Amino acid sequence: MMNPRFFCSVPLAAGSNIDLPPEVAHHADRVLRLKAGDAITLFNGDGSEFPSVLLSLGKSARAELGPRLEPARESPLKLTLVQSLAAADKMDWVLQKAVELGVAGFKPVSSTRSVVKLVGDRAEKRVEHWRHIVAAACEQCGRNVLPSVADLQTLSRHLAAPAPAGTLRLFLSPTAPARLSDLPRPAAVELLVGPEGGFTDAEEECARVVGYQPVRLGPRVLRTETAGLAALAALQLQWGDF
Repeated sequence: MMNPRFFCSVPLAAGSNIDLPPEVAHHADRVLRLKAGDAITLFNGDGSEFPSVLLSLGKSARAELGPRLEPARESPLKLTLVQSLAAADKMDWVLQKAVELGVAGFKPVSSTRSVVKLVGDRAEKRVEHWRHIVAAACEQCGRNVLPSVADLQTLSRHLAAPAPAGTLRLFLSPTAPARLSDLPRPAAVELLVGPEGGFTDAEEECARVVGYQPVRLGPRVLRTETAGLAALAALQLQWGDF
């Protein structure tokens, strides 16, 4: 059984004693009801982890770090999910599950039919919230590299940016002629997923012009919170570590 894992955005070194960040101390003490002497694992997102022991909790929460370990838990296929804004808690769900499926980065975009509209402070706060979701998902699934979460931008601005070198760009369409199995093996994939109402014809055409290829996952129309996750799983099975 995996020891409780905590993301600590501070430098970590084998054999050192550290003060736990307040949010980590609160979760260990008040939520998980851990006690001094309990075994935990700490990581800071650089790819390593440290089996550790709680020295104290309460007002002074400290832990002693053991050896630095670097388990291989990242997919050999670099996956980036470009997800259109979705309503309610769907975005949280998509980010959480995509982390478990091995995604390396998220690029949230606002498209024409996005139900949710976020600008200014609301957008900044939501992105920060998503980054917390990603860190918590890494704690749960054992990953030690935090997937990046880009700032929210419009779909048109995203499409205007140059494509990452060597990246296969895909978007899902039930009417697309190609399937994943028809494509050559890539080193990296950037997957574009539409909102609840799908992309407009103009948005699909713009995506094609800048190099996105339409692919299908069967003839059925998938919900936005299903489409990206199903595609990530299929990509991992086709070219990743499934």
